[in-house]
Amino acid sequence: MSRSLLRGIELRYVLTIHLAVHGPATVSELIDVVGYHGFRMQGRPSKAVSDALRWEIEHGRVHRLGRGRYGPAYIPRSTEYRIHQRVLALRAAVVAERRAKSVPPPRAYASGGCDEVLP
Repeated sequence: MSRSLLRGIELRYVLTIHLAVHGPATVSELIDVVGYHGFRMQGRPSKAVSDALRWEIEHGRVHRLGRGRYGPAYIPRSTEYRIHQRVLALRAAVVAERRAKSVPPPRAYASGGCDEVLP
């Protein structure tokens, strides 16, 4: 499974920290944010986002402002720190995965010496 596939607690944390930092957003904006950061969601994205945020609403970290619109609520500092650190680690894993895929294979050196590189 790819590190960029978000579900469960990871998806909830990415959405919650985005709302905490950037303020209210619609479901479609949140789907775009997840894609912008290099993550994917399994299944129907709008359902995945609303399901994840429903759990966060129950725990008081997100408010539902209307149909398809969510906003931040109070998050204790220690919880916000833990969420932020986990999201940073997820983003770093996606960057590392992208770099691993885009690194060109090592080039063969000429038999005459290490200074010459074959095309």
